[in-house]
Amino acid sequence: MGLTVAVQMDPIERINIAGDTTFALMLEAQARGHDLLYYTPDTLSMRDGMITAKAHPVRVRDVAGEHASLGEPERIDLSRVDVILLRQDPPFDLAYITTTHMLERLHPRTLVINDPAHVRNAPEKLFVTEFPHLMPPTLITRDRDDIEAFRREMGEIVMKPLYGHGGAAVLRVARDDPNFGSLYDLFAATFREPWVIQRFLPQVKAGDKRIILVDGEAAGAVNRVPAENDIRSNMVRGGAAKPTDLTAREREICETIGPALRERGLVLVGIDVIDGLLTEINVTSPTGIRAIKRLGGPDLAVSVWDAIERRRSA
Repeated sequence: MGLTVAVQMDPIERINIAGDTTFALMLEAQARGHDLLYYTPDTLSMRDGMITAKAHPVRVRDVAGEHASLGEPERIDLSRVDVILLRQDPPFDLAYITTTHMLERLHPRTLVINDPAHVRNAPEKLFVTEFPHLMPPTLITRDRDDIEAFRREMGEIVMKPLYGHGGAAVLRVARDDPNFGSLYDLFAATFREPWVIQRFLPQVKAGDKRIILVDGEAAGAVNRVPAENDIRSNMVRGGAAKPTDLTAREREICETIGPALRERGLVLVGIDVIDGLLTEINVTSPTGIRAIKRLGGPDLAVSVWDAIERRRSA
């Protein structure tokens, strides 16, 4: 039986469908006969406990520039839909957190994927620290003395904002880098929260593997290789997508964290692994599904919707 699916996402006219995971999920939902509604998070409202959004009926097709046909918007009661896909991109700021509080009022009567309470409680660069034995040495702080001591111990480090995304402001700092003081001042002036400081992993030059887990199971992967003279492998920063298989170590990582993901209702998750070390667990709006399929891997949108429909039936 067809479901009514509401998709909370960034403006649909701006997406790059060639690499957009949300669009892949919408295509698969439509192929299964589900009715699609689209809205942006700024249209969410709560009145007397009722959560509504100004939503458009939408039809999608895999044609760049003509990928979405929108109907007239209507304010809808989100408790009357079957599934909500929580898919807007970070920044993971107070606006984002507020949407999770609103959607939490609906879940699980209306199934929200991923579970909004656990999205809120599992920011990518903090949730991962629940598994320190799988990670490179990592410090979370904004204290300069602690950072300098860590740098002396580790040699080269990477500094990045705790709630950053898409590779923005990820910086490599050498043990004796004369720019460190200026970089510290820049971070201190720009970010109010602590930062993530990790030991630099030289093997990032061979790739930063994005592994997709569906309901806690490893489902597919893509290796993202940084552009020359860049440590950032994010495809929006010029990283090149390459086909890949999982190593025994990477399967071990997935098997270790999988139960925690299932328990939290984190159905679609993307983890980042460099040289056998887990660096991030992405739960807000993980990407990679279209790249994996394009490179000859499985169509993970099918796996995700199989998992959603199982949960909906349960």
